[in-house]
Amino acid sequence: MQVLEVNNKVNEWEFLSISKKLYQNDPEYIMPLYKDIQDVFDPNINLYFSKGNARRWLLKSENGNTLGRIAAFYIDKKDGRWGGVGFFECENNQGSANALFRAAKSWLQEQGCTYMDGFVNFGERDKYWGVLVKGFKDPSYQENYHPPYYQNLVEQFGFTKTFEQTTSELGLGDLKLERFIRLSERVFSNTDYHFEHFRMAEVTRFAKDFIEIYNQAWAARLDFNPITQEAFESTLHSLKPILIEEAIWFVYAKGKPAGFYVSVLDVNQIFKKLNGKLDFCGKIKFLYYRRFGKIDRIRGIVFGIIPSYQNLGLEAGMIIKTFQAMRVKHPEIVRTELSWIGDFNPKMHSLFEALGARTTKIHYTYRYTF
Repeated sequence: MQVLEVNNKVNEWEFLSISKKLYQNDPEYIMPLYKDIQDVFDPNINLYFSKGNARRWLLKSENGNTLGRIAAFYIDKKDGRWGGVGFFECENNQGSANALFRAAKSWLQEQGCTYMDGFVNFGERDKYWGVLVKGFKDPSYQENYHPPYYQNLVEQFGFTKTFEQTTSELGLGDLKLERFIRLSERVFSNTDYHFEHFRMAEVTRFAKDFIEIYNQAWAARLDFNPITQEAFESTLHSLKPILIEEAIWFVYAKGKPAGFYVSVLDVNQIFKKLNGKLDFCGKIKFLYYRRFGKIDRIRGIVFGIIPSYQNLGLEAGMIIKTFQAMRVKHPEIVRTELSWIGDFNPKMHSLFEALGARTTKIHYTYRYTF
């Protein structure tokens, strides 16, 4: 076997397309958009290259067949240089997996890293994060999906679990909305608070408010990485085709930003028809299915409350506002996915349980210390 760095167009195409072979008999698999993966590794698009770097490799057999792939990256953070691996695909063979992990490890050690987390993203946590260990069906957009045997490949190499994140689903018809409205009356009736949904026409204002909340809500975490106005506005514009303005809510306390809840359309219900390609024909298909196809699920991707306003009912208030807006403006949306809730956030787990959400997927984040 031979590990080759991805450094030309041919190898890059193999890096993107190997999934077709590995998942050809998996009816649940939805091919990610090639462009989404390419953008992660494009220094002109991914702003994380300003504080880190990335490398990719392919694993080849002696006769030239591609057996797997992996990417490694590092980011300089306030607590040191963070190393990670992701975008891993591999046959069910420990030797093949080990060869890929060793290539990533060697490069990260050369860059001064002392560990590697996996599977993670060279970017924000709401995309391509974690090893899927439960819920191998109905994958969501930009969510890691792979065979069950990946967990064993990771653990046998020596990675150890650091935390888990869950994804839950709630049918909008199952929610006892009136009950939670009554429980949140003191929030809705308090004139110190007001709720409003995102509007693309005011993207700069909402981006500023998002950053103010985000950079306070996560500041206490050692792995916190501040987000910039430029990065968030770029993300919003890239998500524009899958945004519903009424699915993104902000709450303000005495006129100042206090919290946000961001959901987007689960466009994997469309992308499963595109086979990874968003070329001219793919864009036509996307626009057709976006308008006439049945997308019945939104996906909550990020939740944030400034610490001084936590546990006051604002979290439930934003969820209620989202569900009310869907009933009125988008009745075709009948369920929502509540994603990426870490086991270090028991209060949010309790809220989702109270709402009646059921856990559908579990991902683990692992670490390998050099």
